[in-house]
Amino acid sequence: MKQLSLFLKELNNEAITTRKMLSIIPNDKYDWKPHPKSMTIRQLATHIAELPTWIGMALNTDGLDFATMEYKPTEINDTKSLLELFEKSLRDGQHQLSNGKEESLDQPWTLRNGAQIYSTDPRADVIRMALSQIIHHRAQLGVYLRLLDIPIPGSYGPSADDAGF
Repeated sequence: MKQLSLFLKELNNEAITTRKMLSIIPNDKYDWKPHPKSMTIRQLATHIAELPTWIGMALNTDGLDFATMEYKPTEINDTKSLLELFEKSLRDGQHQLSNGKEESLDQPWTLRNGAQIYSTDPRADVIRMALSQIIHHRAQLGVYLRLLDIPIPGSYGPSADDAGF
């Protein structure tokens, strides 16, 4: 199996759990955060929902420069809109992986802030990082929801809430 096909399979598998986690955010909790240095649920959930679009960024650009980017997160205020954003981003990631070129995966991609270079990695590693970020931030969201006493769905098997512990 080709690397892009493996990434697509993983994206589709992780989308199931991500969708479950995003779908349980109560509409009245989007401004909540567990600590002053933490993101709000809105910021975190929007980031999770947008992460599949990083696949196309990795495949179609030479990098990301925070000094010149004009990023404006989508304004999300309810779970219905959040899920719509996630599904749109997921379709984009799926399309990019389905139509990407295997030979581009070894090409370098640079993350920077002006002259300061944070990393230069093969595009395949950046796609791997984007998939890992979905999982990482989804787990972070799980902690937020647990702190709000919201039952957590299982990820790779039943959760303590699913199992009735």
